[in-house]
Amino acid sequence: MFGPVTTVMTFTDDPEKSARWWAAQLGADVHLDIDGESVYAWLTVAGVEIGFHQADDDRNPRGGSPVVYWAVTNLDAVRGHLLAAGCVHHRGPLTVSERRRICQIIDPFGTVIGLEGP
Repeated sequence: MFGPVTTVMTFTDDPEKSARWWAAQLGADVHLDIDGESVYAWLTVAGVEIGFHQADDDRNPRGGSPVVYWAVTNLDAVRGHLLAAGCVHHRGPLTVSERRRICQIIDPFGTVIGLEGP
């Protein structure tokens, strides 16, 4: 039911600056998705997207832990299973691109988990 980890996302006041610092450390290229004032920056390292998203005091506080996204074969089915098992809804599902949907849930211990799949 679960596949490999696809994305590790961190939340920061300056996503581009954070991504550029990590890119220098990891020898990776920075990619940017800018939508108005919203900036999402990312690197790809060993096939894993390392993402930097704008911090948000309500949903993604500064200093929060990274959100690991798991590749799943059916986002809706896996999300439903985990909600039934005691997780709670956090964000999404969101359609990021034609073939990419994501959501976030919170496990019973307070950890935010991301799911990515069709």
